[in-house]
Amino acid sequence: MTAPHLIYFADPMCSWCYGFSPVMEDIRRAFGRALPVRLIMGGLRPGTETPMTQEAKDSLRGHWTHITEATGLPFGGAVLDDPGFLYDTDPAARAVVRVRRDNPEGAIAYLGRLQKAFYAEDRNITRPEVLAELAADYGVAPEAFLADFETEDLKHETWADYGVSQRAGVTGFPTLVAGPGAEGTYGVVTRGYNPGDQVIAILKAWLEGPPANA
Repeated sequence: MTAPHLIYFADPMCSWCYGFSPVMEDIRRAFGRALPVRLIMGGLRPGTETPMTQEAKDSLRGHWTHITEATGLPFGGAVLDDPGFLYDTDPAARAVVRVRRDNPEGAIAYLGRLQKAFYAEDRNITRPEVLAELAADYGVAPEAFLADFETEDLKHETWADYGVSQRAGVTGFPTLVAGPGAEGTYGVVTRGYNPGDQVIAILKAWLEGPPANA
């Protein structure tokens, strides 16, 4: 993209990204298609194979309490006790990439839907059948979704996103970047969670540019 746009580095199973999801909705309402968003999967814990200990579950639930205090969003927590649950973020990220292929504008909404399903509804979004069911509302038929889900090219496309994130120097999620500026440069809008009014103010100032007499 050569026109001003945003790059959003996020992960479906990142709790602060869930907290940031209303902010992304605020951005869409404030700017619409005048400020398009490119969504990149960050790769929080792809390929995790070790079940969580009880201590780790308790620590994570405590962390979620802090996010509720900051954002007002609800958390469940029972999903962590789902039989066989692994905190592997790759399946959900791959699902977002699959929806993004057919529906780039809907991918962010699908990301938010996955986050709500996991955090508020205690649904196990590491399961392909759950991801397929939720993708149906964003234009991808469950049969087509499941046919593509385990293909090597979709896996490679998802891991390519992780590579973009790493090369961009992104070390935490959410990270929101804006550009290109007057000199073709990009800058970080927020690294981590910030409330919507603050993010909107930063973006408005960036789009308006410096005063004419500056």
